[in-house]
Order: sequence, then structure tokens, then C-alpha cells
Amino acid sequence: MARAFAPKVVTANDLLEGDVIYLTADDRWSRDLREAELITDEAHAQLRLLDAQRQVDKIVGAYLADAVAGENGPEPTHFREDFRRTGPSNYAHGKQETSPQPRA
Repeated sequence: MARAFAPKVVTANDLLEGDVIYLTADDRWSRDLREAELITDEAHAQLRLLDAQRQVDKIVGAYLADAVAGENGPEPTHFREDFRRTGPSNYAHGKQETSPQPRA
């Protein structure tokens, strides 16, 4: 029996700056996971991923990441994605100063 499809977001890295970015419902790339399109249909998720992977002039490494609907938008379900959205962990700078920190 096949597993039920878990909701996803399309994520990648900005080609020039390297930041983690998320595809929004209106076809923008955002550095804020809360703005990402939460995709609940598997076929739609695959189409959105294909669209993203064609944007080789903007992004690199696009993939589908599990997420759930949160109070303020999509939230990660895996610690890796929670960690990615806060950026490098060597010291607080950039988005780490303004983003929620990963759960312990």
C-alpha cells in the first residue's frame, strides 16, 4: 500500500547569494518559509518542482521538502529543513538575527 502524500514546499538555494529560498504560490522566490506555497497534491508538487528546476539562471538544487500548515504559514517537519531556514550556525548574523531559532 502506498504511503499518503505529505504536504510539501519547493525549496532551493539562490544561485548568486546561496541563501535558502522557497517558491511561493505567485511564482516568486522568498527567503521566508512562511511565504512558501504549501502543496498538498502530489502531481501539482511534481509540476511545481519541474518549473523550479528550469530556473537555472536563478536557483540551484531545487527539491520538495515536507512541511505542515502552521499558524503563520508552512512549517518544516524535519530538523534539517528547520536548520536550513536559519542559515549557517557559526555565529549569529544575517537572517539568524531576525529569524526564529530552530527548536531544541
